[in-house]
Amino acid sequence: MRSGNSAERGGNDSASESFSSALRSAISASGLSLDRIQARLQRRGVPVSVTALSYWQSGKRQPERQSSLSAVSALEEILELPSGALLGLLSPPRPRGTRSRGRHHPPEDTLTFPRAALQRLLARVGAPYALEEQHKLSLVGLHDSCEIAADGGQRAVTARCVFQANADRQDRWLLVYNQDNAEANPPRLHALRNCTVGRAEVDVKHGLTVAELLFDRPINRGETHLIEYSLTNDGPPYPECQNTHYREFRSPIREYLLEIRFDVGCAVRNCWQYKQATTGGELDRRELTIDGTNGVHAVALDFGPGVFGIDWL
Repeated sequence: MRSGNSAERGGNDSASESFSSALRSAISASGLSLDRIQARLQRRGVPVSVTALSYWQSGKRQPERQSSLSAVSALEEILELPSGALLGLLSPPRPRGTRSRGRHHPPEDTLTFPRAALQRLLARVGAPYALEEQHKLSLVGLHDSCEIAADGGQRAVTARCVFQANADRQDRWLLVYNQDNAEANPPRLHALRNCTVGRAEVDVKHGLTVAELLFDRPINRGETHLIEYSLTNDGPPYPECQNTHYREFRSPIREYLLEIRFDVGCAVRNCWQYKQATTGGELDRRELTIDGTNGVHAVALDFGPGVFGIDWL
């Protein structure tokens, strides 16, 4: 999950450049100055600084926060553009949330968590070499169900995981989670099925949680094991989640189902699924249909390594 303590993201990726180019052209065609555009946004109850507008059209930064995405939607109306003409060009925020670790040590630059802080927590739960060693469990199936509250924040995430052992006597899985919100309290971890919570450590400054999920019985090579756990947040207000939820996979997974469930008081207009390979392939983005229960889902089959998620507006 992505939260909101990082404000806007600097970047020069192709999606950001396409957005900036489209915005710059629309502003030029409108004949409006940035000051006048800012005033019109202000009248609509969407405050944005002239500096931010300048950064967006130059490509120095990309809108990511919920308030910024609302401003982009208002810009489409002010600049007389079709709905989604600018929003559809935005790439998802840089991943910082929950990840699922595979069996192989990835290049360091794929690790989006603060590495030094994560290393300290791993040492405190008795796994100082977890980032370097080959893992003896494969994650073969995963279902995430993310609950979004009426205020747009994340209420909870429930995960159902299926593992397969690559060696005998495997009895635990190491969870690494990033709240990525310096103002929010760490989420509460609950073991719901076929596991218990073992050693757990939290770094409040970096929003990191590392915890052991202990299986109710050891499994041997070739056996599978299903566990279920949840992470719940205090609220309201609930921690801002930057209108996105995702997983970063460090090895292939056979099936990943991501479900987002919106509170009836949470007005959502559009949802998209996105995926991108860790190797740096093109971003694949596709619009999703909100179902009759105010929810949406996406499925990844034989995916990874890479990032897979859903964002919304």
